[in-house]
Amino acid sequence: MPKIDINKLLQEIRFEVFASGGPGGQHANKTASGVRAVHDPTGLWAISRDHRSQYRNRILATQRLIAKLTASFHRPRPRIATSVPRQAHERRLRSKEHKARIKDLRRKVDTDL
Repeated sequence: MPKIDINKLLQEIRFEVFASGGPGGQHANKTASGVRAVHDPTGLWAISRDHRSQYRNRILATQRLIAKLTASFHRPRPRIATSVPRQAHERRLRSKEHKARIKDLRRKVDTDL
């Protein structure tokens, strides 16, 4: 996984501010404290409107964006298919035989004999 250079990353991030909305009344409606951090090369973005301070929201949005970027670098290891264990295979066959015997008992008796 590549190491993220914070200084280079901060140069690639564009910050947009907006009124965060939600509870808070007049203060929330007047102040542009919500922050959206957009990473232009990848198009990934993260927002924060948790705090009343634009500065704190900017830091939090940047942290969330870094978390998204590191998650986007993660590639899951390919799954290697395994065979069914012999014991499980035999158990399944025994179960099928048992169900077949039960179904045989449900059949009507032939009275023509």
